[in-house]
Amino acid sequence: MSEGDPDAGVVLRIGDGVGSFDPAAWDACGGDNPFVSHAFLSALEDSGSVGPMTGWQPVPIALDGPDGALAAVAPAYVKSHSQGEYVFDHSWAEAWEHAGGRYYPKLLVAAPFSPVPGPRLLAHTDGDARALIAGAEAVVDRHGMSSAHANFVSEDQLDLFRDAGWLIREGTQFHWANRGYADFEAFLDDLASRKRKAIRKERARAVEGLEIVHLTGDAITEEHWDAFWTFYQDTGSRKWGRPYLTRQFFTLLSARMAEKVLLMFAMRDGQPVAGALNLIGADTLYGRYWGCTEDVPFLHFELCYYQAIEAAIARGLSRVEAGAQGEHKLARGYVPVPTWSAHYIPNAGFRSAIADFLVRERRAVDENMAFLGEMTPFKRSG
Repeated sequence: MSEGDPDAGVVLRIGDGVGSFDPAAWDACGGDNPFVSHAFLSALEDSGSVGPMTGWQPVPIALDGPDGALAAVAPAYVKSHSQGEYVFDHSWAEAWEHAGGRYYPKLLVAAPFSPVPGPRLLAHTDGDARALIAGAEAVVDRHGMSSAHANFVSEDQLDLFRDAGWLIREGTQFHWANRGYADFEAFLDDLASRKRKAIRKERARAVEGLEIVHLTGDAITEEHWDAFWTFYQDTGSRKWGRPYLTRQFFTLLSARMAEKVLLMFAMRDGQPVAGALNLIGADTLYGRYWGCTEDVPFLHFELCYYQAIEAAIARGLSRVEAGAQGEHKLARGYVPVPTWSAHYIPNAGFRSAIADFLVRERRAVDENMAFLGEMTPFKRSG
């Protein structure tokens, strides 16, 4: 698709993958979230983690300005399934197909395999962002697709989708907030005594006989990635049937954004037995993948949650986002927060059915969040 407004001198087009764009031009469109950076998204493409044979066909929607330079862009994918999205629409697909429709392919605006809230419209002005939304709708309409979806949309972009008539869906994650803590002990001081003691016991039990190391930048070698790949494959095969990411992705990630990577290992006698991968944002530490070759009690909590908190405090970061789901995070100081997605459903009947479902689902989500909010480990005021 390529169309323009002769008066405005702008052109809306579909790019041939993120790799077809100049890295500096892409990143200059806005947003400091590492998951929509050119380095991250192009590493997915170049490693074969996304592409025609994976059900993730990159079709970034780009807006060129009057001078021909890239003005705005949205990472978009034609999907032939709903795997790796973390916003579950399998029941929608089943309902539409039972009604005689064809749900796939669909259009998805997202950071693949990353349940990380952030900008989905990389644009400096609302006008450019609205043009990207219109571009997504045009792709769906012209190609007879069932729908377009934007997953884990940052809250500041929600009104852009809502004003365009997209349906808004609410979900829940668990994030940790830095209240200006000087260190981990200061965080523990905010907790109720019983919870504080439980965490100290968990941490002591988790690291018995182990050394915890943090690696970033040039300190991460191919041998480290080989070890982490073993952990990732084990977790991926149990959770998803097969890992989403290829081994080459981790090499490219390290080569292209090493300063944003924080790899944590639990070492026994100099050998890694567990690992957790994080990405470092402007004000957030993002926990992504974890795995192990030894089943050590509480080590998952230590590497993925407590070590992440320590790393965020040391770096002066505002929060830790430890991925999708996980009510067990509550006891570790992570609190429920809403997440958002937006959905364009052109068929009126299908849209009406989904809109009704979302009203009922949101009521349940809000009630559950209120319930979970009463279960946090923090001291009660009054």
